[in-house]
Amino acid sequence: MKILYAIQATGNGHISRAITLLPHLQKWGQVDCFLSGNNSHLQANLPIKFRSKGISLYYNNTGGLDYSKIAFQRNPVGIYKEVMSLPVEKYDLILNDFDCLTSMACSLKKIPSVHFGHQASFQYAEAPRPAFKSWHGELLLKKYVQATHHIGLHFEKYHPAIFGAIIKQEILDATPVNLGHITVYLPALHDSFLQSLLKKIPLQRFEVFSKTVKTVTQQNNVLFKPIEQESFNRSLISSAGIICGAGFETPAEALQLGKKILAMPIWGQYEQYCNGIALKNMGVQVLDPYKALDIATIEWWLDKGSIVMRDYSYSIQQSLSYLQDIASAKVDKNLILQKQIALQ
Repeated sequence: MKILYAIQATGNGHISRAITLLPHLQKWGQVDCFLSGNNSHLQANLPIKFRSKGISLYYNNTGGLDYSKIAFQRNPVGIYKEVMSLPVEKYDLILNDFDCLTSMACSLKKIPSVHFGHQASFQYAEAPRPAFKSWHGELLLKKYVQATHHIGLHFEKYHPAIFGAIIKQEILDATPVNLGHITVYLPALHDSFLQSLLKKIPLQRFEVFSKTVKTVTQQNNVLFKPIEQESFNRSLISSAGIICGAGFETPAEALQLGKKILAMPIWGQYEQYCNGIALKNMGVQVLDPYKALDIATIEWWLDKGSIVMRDYSYSIQQSLSYLQDIASAKVDKNLILQKQIALQ
């Protein structure tokens, strides 16, 4: 079987998931990767056969999506040429983790595809949403990628086609310990703001992962570290808890490890508003998106915040089994068609 795995390169979650899934997919046959976008900080150790600027998702100064930059980043004629040159018709299975170009190529060439990932879960009404839905947020989540099948990943199994998070093997194999520090990953907030805030809790140690620092820097009770995967894993595994955005991969890893979470949905990111509702329903402490992070909230959470735990160790097996059923049905259909043509 020849598999084309299209990966959105905005942020690190899609690439991290692809790296985790790749060895399992390679047991099925040849896997070629299409990396689409240029807004990731994680090294893509993948068999990349095709690469494109794609249609990246960009964020403004407050961390919200910059819709105008997303809409006007590429020339439509150039996009069309690139879409038509993508050889989706030469593959037995198209696996798409939130890439618009692959979606368009499959649609124009009438090739079946599978939308696989967290965003795919929002194709189903059962995935949690806030009380007041964002029309442009819903439009992005539902229409950015079109496919014949959608396999979602989420915190809970809200639908038969939604499975638990794909967790890195390092996290699954880890033995969690509590060394007393709080891991902080809030790249949308400035280091100076976090330093001025966290120093007001002098007896609590914080390890802040920053997109601006180049070397480890200690400022009173706050240790700033560059964003680096192994260092972050070690910090999370040995932490007393984590303060992070309401994305998907990081909270899911904390849930797997049984770490206390304070989640802060980033202003203007509708997907994070949805995730915040899901986490809150599970008992995780979630900050109101319209409220700034403050000392009172952190201190309450440190003292009274609850630990919520989930086991995602079977998510790869379960989601890929569902995917294999889809792929097998396609292969069987093609064999029937070939036999019919041979009999004519």
